[in-house]
Amino acid sequence: MSGNFGNLVLGLGSNAFPSPPTTSVEYLVIAGGGGGGADHGGGGGAGGFRTATGLAVSGSLTVTVGAGGAGAASSSNGTNGVNSVFSSITSIGGGGGAVSSGAGSAGGSGGGGSRGAAGGAGTAGQGNAGASASTYAGGGGGGAGAAGSAGGANVGGVGGAGTANSITGSSVTYAGGGGGNGYLAAGGSGGAGGGGDGGRYDNSNPVIGTVGAVNTGGGGGGNFTTGGKETGMNGGSGIVIVSYPNRFGEISSIGAGLTYSLTLAGGNKIYSFTAGTGSIVF
Repeated sequence: MSGNFGNLVLGLGSNAFPSPPTTSVEYLVIAGGGGGGADHGGGGGAGGFRTATGLAVSGSLTVTVGAGGAGAASSSNGTNGVNSVFSSITSIGGGGGAVSSGAGSAGGSGGGGSRGAAGGAGTAGQGNAGASASTYAGGGGGGAGAAGSAGGANVGGVGGAGTANSITGSSVTYAGGGGGNGYLAAGGSGGAGGGGDGGRYDNSNPVIGTVGAVNTGGGGGGNFTTGGKETGMNGGSGIVIVSYPNRFGEISSIGAGLTYSLTLAGGNKIYSFTAGTGSIVF
């Protein structure tokens, strides 16, 4: 009997005992970055940054990857980034950068102010405030790791630095704030972690700002007015990353509305959701 039983077990193959689903995960949830302001525009604030280990999971859970906010296209601030969600965890979209003497918008990290007005507030535990600036420049948007800076002498403020994370198996910096626009002087650099650079207002030597980097939650750069139209730079989209040990089975179902990749590193399965919204089932 024992010999036959042993042969039977060997003959079943590896699929006879499927790996059980995981019951807890490590996560990184980054919201979309705020759009940059224009007309002496402040930089967009970075999307909210949340990460932890040991989050209990079971059944069907929601995943949403927040889009970056649009840069200012009128007299209103840049649009706030869209929240990102994983299960019970929500990261708040970055605040939009200000336009012409306005205050930056609050968000995961706050947008930079314009022409001396205040920067927007950040969300506790997710990001930092944007900065005010000189009389004619834009302040830097806040980042996950530091507040934006004010710049000086009409130089655009530098975006706040983001925060590094190694959930993918290598260190990547996310959620940098956008730089503010400079007036006849340099625009502020975007914060490390995908923040866009601020533009330079100068009729003889203008420099256009840059957008926040995709899937970093970086804020868009503050820009200037061209042809009578205010044109801030867009914020970068967010990302949701989930990691757990290889010994557990794959996620059993992922909604068609989600764009994702699965990689293996450091003994873990790592799901990176880069766009969309939908449900997943463990």
